[in-house]
Amino acid sequence: MFGRLGAPEIILILVVIILLFGAKKLPDMARSLGKSARILKSEAKAMKEEKSSAPADPPNNDEQPPAQRIIQAAPGDVSTSRPVNEPTDTTKR
Repeated sequence: MFGRLGAPEIILILVVIILLFGAKKLPDMARSLGKSARILKSEAKAMKEEKSSAPADPPNNDEQPPAQRIIQAAPGDVSTSRPVNEPTDTTKR
């Protein structure tokens, strides 16, 4: 039923998107999508690093909690950075 999309179909889809969202909002939407992708990529990388550097032994209860991490929306963007509290493990027995 749905074959390959040719040039006329793609142009029609782009025209409909521009009419729906407006030409002024498209660059802002693309910019915010790029920021979201960068944040997702940096968080996934941080999770991999934390998982690979996790100690094999469970931590002692006498240790101090880890320091807060700062998440930045974009490299060098300090206006939107905020501290993040690490989740605590409530499943300890």
